[in-house]
Amino acid sequence: MSQLLLDIAPTTRPTLDNFVAGRNPELLLALRHAFAGGSERCFYLWGETGSGKSHLLQACVRAAVEAQLSAAYARGSVPQFAEMVAMDDVECLDDAAQIGLFDLYNRMRDSGGMLLVSGKQAPLHLQLRDDLRTRLGWGLVYQVHGLNDDEKAEALSQHAQAKGFALPPEVAQYLLRHGSRDLPSLMAALDALDEHSLRLHRAPSVPLLKQVLQRETKA
Repeated sequence: MSQLLLDIAPTTRPTLDNFVAGRNPELLLALRHAFAGGSERCFYLWGETGSGKSHLLQACVRAAVEAQLSAAYARGSVPQFAEMVAMDDVECLDDAAQIGLFDLYNRMRDSGGMLLVSGKQAPLHLQLRDDLRTRLGWGLVYQVHGLNDDEKAEALSQHAQAKGFALPPEVAQYLLRHGSRDLPSLMAALDALDEHSLRLHRAPSVPLLKQVLQRETKA
């Protein structure tokens, strides 16, 4: 019996085009406008884990690189100065890193660079230095709303298409009912299903998905 690989890295890289907007169309439009030459250069995105914050930050870094700009991304730390900087999980910064982000914010503002920061809470409720919390609230602040089940099904279908197969609706519905609720875990399960299907030379189906989820539970 061939071994089933469960921890498969997604082959589809985050982009603004493959982000399922759901209830976030205004945010997506604002980011596109910024890359098209808009005046707003600082964004703070907040929302629960799995809502899509990291996808958007990484997608913006990718867009900057494709525009031949220097770009940096970091999670829970302060990245190096660049023309476009994206920083995830601001609430994880220690005192020294908070000072570093405060200085980086000022440098980015003076240089006209683009800064994106994300966190789990709105700026007012962050347990950070007052001056940093104030700075993060000066730019555009958006709550990133997680997807409902219909939107998650759409995202799963798009992910499957990007990997080269059609996702039967009944498979998506079974995964939403019995898989983990957050989108990254759902995507990882879909990647595992794709790998399992390829190894068995069979089309993705609910029985194959059950095997994947059962193995995942036992792992």
